[in-house]
Amino acid sequence: MLKAAIIPVTPFEQNCALFWDEATLQGVVVDPGGEVDRILTAIAELKIEVESILLTHGHMDHAGGAAELKAALPGAPPIIGPDRRDQFLLDGLAAQGAKYGLGSRDVTPDRWLAEGDTVRIAGEDFAVLHCPGHTPGHVVFVSETLRLAVVGDVVFRGSIGRTDFPYGDHAALLAAIHGKLLPLGDDIAFLCGHGPGSTLGHERKRNPFLQG
Repeated sequence: MLKAAIIPVTPFEQNCALFWDEATLQGVVVDPGGEVDRILTAIAELKIEVESILLTHGHMDHAGGAAELKAALPGAPPIIGPDRRDQFLLDGLAAQGAKYGLGSRDVTPDRWLAEGDTVRIAGEDFAVLHCPGHTPGHVVFVSETLRLAVVGDVVFRGSIGRTDFPYGDHAALLAAIHGKLLPLGDDIAFLCGHGPGSTLGHERKRNPFLQG
């Protein structure tokens, strides 16, 4: 019953995702990085009742529209995630956005996440994995039942997340991918933060950053 729609937002073409239960029309928004009017239009057209806003990490192209979206939605749904180690990024969203002419707003989640937590996405339980490296507090959402993962900027089709930030950690990123994601199984499909999705099996075999 899980349905999904992707709304690429901001000049960074970040994959803001809507997930909802087709029967109840209850759902979530993952990583509303900006262009909140477009996200709201999609929510209205699909008639989704947004129960929560989930963040994988604290970069402006993923979290910059979260505060504005929450304020615009009925009931002000809670903002959940990422791990608290990304607080310094969420506290600097407005400053980040100003450099690129984006109207990002600082945001404090209603609930921080940690390894071992669970979040509900359209009636399904998704496990929370802490996968640092791109940012210190990056989290990934995984449903082993649905064989689906939402990985943010940890891994992409044919690539991996950037680690050339002062707080980046290339070794930690690779350790998270090899130690936490790939063992989930080759058949796990994933939605990533930019570009097309893939499967863990395809990336294990073909992604040049994961070889050797």
